[in-house]
Amino acid sequence: MKITHVCLCGPVTDGWTYQDNLLPKYHKRLGYETSVITSQYIYGKNNDVKIDQRSMYYNEYGIKTIRLKSKYNTTIYSKFKFYKDVYETIVSESPDILFVHGVQFLNIKDIVKYLKKNPHVVTFVDNHADFSNSATNIISKSLLHGLIWRKCAQLIEPYTTKFYGVLPARVDFLKKIYKLPEDKVELLVMGADDEKVQEARQVNVKKEIREKYNIRLDDFLIITGGKIDNAKRQTLFLMQAIKKINNPKVKLIIFGSVIEELQEKFNTLVDDDKIKYIGWVSSEDSYKYFASADLVIFPGRHSVFWEQVVGLGIPMIVKYWEGTDHVNIGGNCEFLYQDSIEEIEHKVNLLLNNPMRYNEMKNKAETFGKNQFSYENIAKRSIEI
Repeated sequence: MKITHVCLCGPVTDGWTYQDNLLPKYHKRLGYETSVITSQYIYGKNNDVKIDQRSMYYNEYGIKTIRLKSKYNTTIYSKFKFYKDVYETIVSESPDILFVHGVQFLNIKDIVKYLKKNPHVVTFVDNHADFSNSATNIISKSLLHGLIWRKCAQLIEPYTTKFYGVLPARVDFLKKIYKLPEDKVELLVMGADDEKVQEARQVNVKKEIREKYNIRLDDFLIITGGKIDNAKRQTLFLMQAIKKINNPKVKLIIFGSVIEELQEKFNTLVDDDKIKYIGWVSSEDSYKYFASADLVIFPGRHSVFWEQVVGLGIPMIVKYWEGTDHVNIGGNCEFLYQDSIEEIEHKVNLLLNNPMRYNEMKNKAETFGKNQFSYENIAKRSIEI
């Protein structure tokens, strides 16, 4: 049986740990013949967008990857993206299952054309849009999403078995903005790469990372990571909160890029002993760093690292956003409700001063997180009929 993933809403970069990398990886590992149709756009080392000139190749997982050129001078930045040969490429692949990542591109009509002629094909569509990253102004909400992308979603709806939101907020978006039938819409969480989790959870990994940064095994290590920009400037509050905690065993490691606007203030908060900044780390290494932590804190906007950490079985403190509380699987995480240094300090001290409470969080994280946020299990659920 063959599964073809269509990923034409944004760049797909080999070696990354996003959903459009890992779902195909685990579909192939489950025994399906798997291919990916995507654009030529990829991210470079500095998150700049580049062009991959290859039209077809096999990626690091042995998955056939077809990269389509843009049409009508559109680019990845165009609101209305068009790609060449979408219909012809799907015909050539002849999938039994079609998994469409997002509906925000106009070639949906080519996919619908194919599905009309091939009613045996089982189709799934997912959604990564919500009110934090889309429909943020009246034109975007009413015209772009409320009219054009809603029309695309409704065009493919009769041929679709399930629409998945990858966050509860994104499930709501499908229902409220695209007006899709509730019985066709479900949550399909993002997660963690089982292979990387297994590697990262080895005892020697934790020991090596801590030794590298002069952190003892009995120190209480907190880690945060990701791009530090205006949507995640609360990282500066985290740094200030850790400085205020009067406990020499509490350490903080930060990885990721820092935007120029925040760089000067950020640098003043880094020190060699308590707060260490290690720059950018690869997607693969991020698993190892998070696994070496006693606690992971994300005080800003949601990122895919949240689900990754749940899948690693590590306790978390995260900013509360409506529609992102799915990462709480029975007590593995605490939420931050304010953008304040004091609240972060209070939450960390609460766990430091209550070992039973921390150990309960850790037990919940290890017991439930690895199973519910395993990409192998997610890949199985994603194509259930």
